[in-house]
Amino acid sequence: MIVCDSVTKRSIRHHYDLATPFYRMLWGPHIHHGLWEGDESPGLAQRRLIDLLATSAGLREGDRVLDVGCGMGGSTIELAARYGCTVTGVTLSPVQCRWARLAAAWHGVGRTTRFRCADAERVRFSSGTFDVVWNVECSEHLFDKAGFFQRAASWLRPGGRLAVCAWLAGEGPGAEGQVRAVGEGFLCPSFGTAADYLAWLEAAGLTIRTCRNLTIQVMRTWEICRGRLESSRVGLLARLAGRRMRLFAERFSVLLNAYASGAMQYGLLVAEKPR
Repeated sequence: MIVCDSVTKRSIRHHYDLATPFYRMLWGPHIHHGLWEGDESPGLAQRRLIDLLATSAGLREGDRVLDVGCGMGGSTIELAARYGCTVTGVTLSPVQCRWARLAAAWHGVGRTTRFRCADAERVRFSSGTFDVVWNVECSEHLFDKAGFFQRAASWLRPGGRLAVCAWLAGEGPGAEGQVRAVGEGFLCPSFGTAADYLAWLEAAGLTIRTCRNLTIQVMRTWEICRGRLESSRVGLLARLAGRRMRLFAERFSVLLNAYASGAMQYGLLVAEKPR
């Protein structure tokens, strides 16, 4: 695991409070990668990532889902509206929590969604509350990843699934410098390798069902984001928002290069709680 010591919980919360409108203008309602096979639009590619993870996790109508790191509620709303699930979203950012509640009401799923502004590493739920714990690009922001997966496993009913998409550290030589630069720019306190994640999930008593490397299929996310940043006024807004946002925007190319070099990977993992 590669650790970025400069990142704090407070800085993560402040980043998302400040950056939420920026994300919305740059990338839409979903704060996660897209999954490309051809010339899909970014919106369609993002839904394809949701659908792949939902299929891999065996998501069913009526499932009770916990969306950890729900952001503006994009995936929470999709899972409620298109899959017929009852979904609880958790975000560290008060701004995102309010945004998500309004978006859910606007899309007609206010009754099957609820949102909590809480720290995912401290929030409490009763044992066996959920059929699926959904964690898309949130575990990078957790300080005690192994501890989180232990707690998430307890929230699952027997036969429940933990569905994860994560930015991973590569295992090749020379990866550490690039990974640390990404962590500083994107407020990630640490990055585990695929092997780390598998070990954490198994230590939590879960059985691995799926582990896939999707790096090549998601890289276009950052090509598009970088192009939009350079060709629109969003880049100017980022520069005007202060040093923290400037650093964030400058690291788009760093992350893209880290994917291309193998210093970082994008992984999809699903693990099941034994019955």
